[in-house]
Amino acid sequence: MKKTIITISRQHGSGGREIGKRVAKELGIAFYDKELLTRAAKESGISEELFQSNDEKPTNSLLYSLSMYGNTMGLYDMPLNDKLFIAQSKTIQNVAEKGPCVIVGRCADYVLRNKPNVLNVFIHSDMESKVRRVVEDYGVESDNVVELINKTDKRRANYYNYYTGMKWGRAENYHLALRTDYIGIDGAVETLIRFIEAKNAEMEKEAAEAK
Repeated sequence: MKKTIITISRQHGSGGREIGKRVAKELGIAFYDKELLTRAAKESGISEELFQSNDEKPTNSLLYSLSMYGNTMGLYDMPLNDKLFIAQSKTIQNVAEKGPCVIVGRCADYVLRNKPNVLNVFIHSDMESKVRRVVEDYGVESDNVVELINKTDKRRANYYNYYTGMKWGRAENYHLALRTDYIGIDGAVETLIRFIEAKNAEMEKEAAEAK
């Protein structure tokens, strides 16, 4: 349990964040979701408000207007979201170097693609289950929930596709995909932990054989 880094990509309402948080707690390792934005702001010197307001959004030409935020990190020489992505990526690499952890979203699978001890997971579900979770667990009013879910997933897909050159949700980009309307949150947590155990055992075996 001391080796593996888990990245979680997720459809909105699929329970990906909850799964990641529970897995991290079960394994006694760090969990990062929006916590990454706070760390990235501190490490880069860029306003946390900028990270929050542009979280998982691809480049937008309107973001060139930065005079109110100062010229931190040479922000004038490229779109703001590109600068934020670079700073956030450095933070992801930094937390991964510190030890095992669970990282939700923000192209972490791509950022850490060259590390051998990373497991990339995609969490998805049918629309009915996602709507129910968004309404009941997230406290969102039922009107236009489907539209909200589709817009959120489209934004995440655009962000991922833009910065990675890959397709968000495509099976070949992940080591494991879990559909929570079939397996449930508890089942997803249990399955993922077993998957991590198997990965760690294989890494230990390879290390022993290399001696």
